[in-house]
Amino acid sequence: MSLGKIIRDKREAMDLTLDEVSSKVGFSKPYLSTIETNKVNNPPSDELLLKLEQVLGFESGTLLYLAHVERMPSDIRDKFEYSEAENKRFRQIFKGLMQDKHTGRLKQLSAKDLRGLDEPGMPLSAGRLVPIINKVSAGYPAEFNDLDYPVGVADDYVRCPDMHDNNAFAVRVVGDSMEPKFNEGDIVVFSPAIEPKNGDDCFVRFTTPHETTFKRVFFEKGDMIRLQPRNEKYPPTMVESKRISGIYRAFARVERL
Repeated sequence: MSLGKIIRDKREAMDLTLDEVSSKVGFSKPYLSTIETNKVNNPPSDELLLKLEQVLGFESGTLLYLAHVERMPSDIRDKFEYSEAENKRFRQIFKGLMQDKHTGRLKQLSAKDLRGLDEPGMPLSAGRLVPIINKVSAGYPAEFNDLDYPVGVADDYVRCPDMHDNNAFAVRVVGDSMEPKFNEGDIVVFSPAIEPKNGDDCFVRFTTPHETTFKRVFFEKGDMIRLQPRNEKYPPTMVESKRISGIYRAFARVERL
């Protein structure tokens, strides 16, 4: 249960020990440890969650919200989170219409009518629905074709536990250049919040022409970047860093069974 990781990360960020938190909330250290390590048999009580919010400085209601979502049956939770994602998508579409000078009557809406369009929602999520932003496109290296969506919005989503990056996105693997680790049809989740390092599997976006690809990344001398397929039958490609507008490290994989 990723709620435990959220609590542990926050406690460690505040440089608090389990003993210190235990004394403040009035629950035993062993029990708090089972919560943080996801070994608790039953979800924490609302009483404990409220105390943890106060001690660890969470915004009021954050842990309660996450725990209540976690307690939902999986089928209900999927429908709930998909509805949340769709609501965000429609808010973005409507906001775009409002910014278009050709939308006529929509421009007459007052600030009161627009309230809620920019509401960020809960700052944390115990795993989120990540938007899948690409469709199949032939060619190399244009293995991915970005769909033109705002951040966090798409027509399709995949669940990713322990993902808390609001800018995370997913793509479907096309072709066999990253086999055997990644197969065609796998869905890979990428997080812009994670700094890529040599040898990481990354989604790479080019400036010109507008292409994207999925390869291992190596930062070479002379401001060059080597894009290395995992499949040995494909050669690496050397690219000047100025041709690349974004490198995003793989975080998780969803594979077909």
